[in-house]
Amino acid sequence: MKITIIMMRRQKLMNILFYDTKKYDRDSFDAIKGGYPQLCIDYVEADLSVRTARLARGYEAICAFVSSDVSAAVVNALSEVGVKLILMRCAGFNNVDLDATEKCGMTVLRVPGYSPEAVAEHAMALAMAVNRKLHKSYIKVRENNFSLVGLTGMNFHGKIAGIVGTGKIGAAMARICHGFGMKVIAYDMYKNPELDFVTYVELQELFRVSDLISLHCPLTDDTYHLVNADTIAQMKDKVILVNTSRGALIKTEDLIAGIRSRKFFGVGLDVYEEETGNVFENREDDILETSITARLLSFPNVIVTSHQGFLTEEALEAISRTTLDNAVNFEAGNIDKANLVVL
Repeated sequence: MKITIIMMRRQKLMNILFYDTKKYDRDSFDAIKGGYPQLCIDYVEADLSVRTARLARGYEAICAFVSSDVSAAVVNALSEVGVKLILMRCAGFNNVDLDATEKCGMTVLRVPGYSPEAVAEHAMALAMAVNRKLHKSYIKVRENNFSLVGLTGMNFHGKIAGIVGTGKIGAAMARICHGFGMKVIAYDMYKNPELDFVTYVELQELFRVSDLISLHCPLTDDTYHLVNADTIAQMKDKVILVNTSRGALIKTEDLIAGIRSRKFFGVGLDVYEEETGNVFENREDDILETSITARLLSFPNVIVTSHQGFLTEEALEAISRTTLDNAVNFEAGNIDKANLVVL
């Protein structure tokens, strides 16, 4: 009897090392990775650095996050151990040295859109919280202090919301503000045709008339320190300022001076300059090396959160799927150009 033996070709696995992984990262990726049998994922808690880059030896790709160090020195170290692909499980990539990745022939892929509503809803949550003093009232009631003194807010209905940047997140924030009954104005180099209820104005006009200003633009040379002493001086007294985009959009020293001069009714920050050492870390037993964070937290009309605007179940799932899709498409030579980071 003739026996035919068929040799099955084993599918090559792509090995990916995830840096700076927290429980919610592992949970979200583990929940879907069964649908990607061609990928082999390992996690490390350590963040990416020149020293930890050596851990990526034997991996074709690494996955980093918005606060990871992807400087030229790190890129070179990754290239030396054979890494060809950098997966950013976030939209931002200003922490990536693209000159270095290009010289090393490395591809950088990101997640440009996951859940715009997640970030926009957090921006409005910050605005509402500083407006209605929720951070103060929560603590007071826990101490059995039911006094209303110092908790007076203002109606958002009928006020002017100024949205800086009307991409997907800014557009979502504009819709939320419109739903609150606010007049919505915006500044962007490119008008969003879907926002027919928005009036586009020059940036100086937006700063001058807005009761609520929410930043939703990328960090570039042109937007670096967009909010500074000069632009703060243009703003209304008792304005509310919210930033869920990038910390360096605001010159922090000038912001602190503006808070001290009582320019702001409230400030809500999910991002801020010099946040890198704090983001996603438990530092409750540490003495903070910089006074920036301590000074911001000292003001009763300021709320600072730890870069959590993206942190919803829906957003985490979308980030996970797009990141793994990017890896599979790279291996297949079918990269989604919308996710490709280039110079």
